[in-house]
Amino acid sequence: MKDAGLRDLEAVLAIARRGTFRAAAIELGMSTTALSHAIARLEAGLGVRLFNRTTRSVSLSDAGRQFVASVSPALAEIRGAMDSVRAQGQTPSGMLRINASAVAGREIISPLVLEFLRRHPRMQVDLVTEERLVDIVAEGFDLGIRTADLVPRDMIALPLGKPQRYAVVATPAWLAGRPRPRVPADLLAHDCIRVRLPNRELFRWYFERQGEVVQIDVRGRLILDEAAIARAAVLEGAGIGFFIEQNVAEDIAAGRLIRLLEDWTPPRPGFCLYYPGRRNPSAGLTALLAMAREMARQALRG
Repeated sequence: MKDAGLRDLEAVLAIARRGTFRAAAIELGMSTTALSHAIARLEAGLGVRLFNRTTRSVSLSDAGRQFVASVSPALAEIRGAMDSVRAQGQTPSGMLRINASAVAGREIISPLVLEFLRRHPRMQVDLVTEERLVDIVAEGFDLGIRTADLVPRDMIALPLGKPQRYAVVATPAWLAGRPRPRVPADLLAHDCIRVRLPNRELFRWYFERQGEVVQIDVRGRLILDEAAIARAAVLEGAGIGFFIEQNVAEDIAAGRLIRLLEDWTPPRPGFCLYYPGRRNPSAGLTALLAMAREMARQALRG
């Protein structure tokens, strides 16, 4: 058997990450047919099936899960070694892979990512947004972006700006004829849009005023796991919602939503860019970090 190359190993990890051959092929810049043939050759050479395939789904076999767990750290080391060599070049080039929450992705796409690509035409960025908190090293990402309280302790964190705030909102129609909440406990008399966290737990609404901290396990008939869908439900008059302020700022300004309990909604940790410590980061990563520091300084001044 001809030994598997890095491209074949990257293909296995890409399919494991993306969940489909088509999505992995797009990420790798190859055809689905070529990817399928590459995996078939690798499986034939190994003598085991790495993926269970049906017409509708692809999942790792037991052998595949063991293979991915063993190969991921090794490939991360190889990428680090290659980055160290590339760092000796003065012109940033190559690919940076960033994992972020959807809100963080929206926050940084224009001031950071698009500006980075304008400044460095030989760079590429693969920005993956998801609410699941991933191991960025094991899953092949160079950087992660999450709120400061979610950054793993073994990572180097770079704050991107000011702390944010929550906002409790409802439509004027929802509040018509209903008592407006004055303190957090008043929410228990309302239908609230409940949100399921990536760990499958229901989010408890957090409030603070003058040192008093209150967490409310609100009630409601609708449970969602995506902020944009929750916002749409609130705008349709389904109940009261709890959001990061900038997600509903335009709706509040336009009068579509009314803000509630504003004196009870505290600042929350701002977004941080985080990455593993490396002796010789690539020229592209170094350039992006420099831009992130510049972005943070501008946010603090503004």
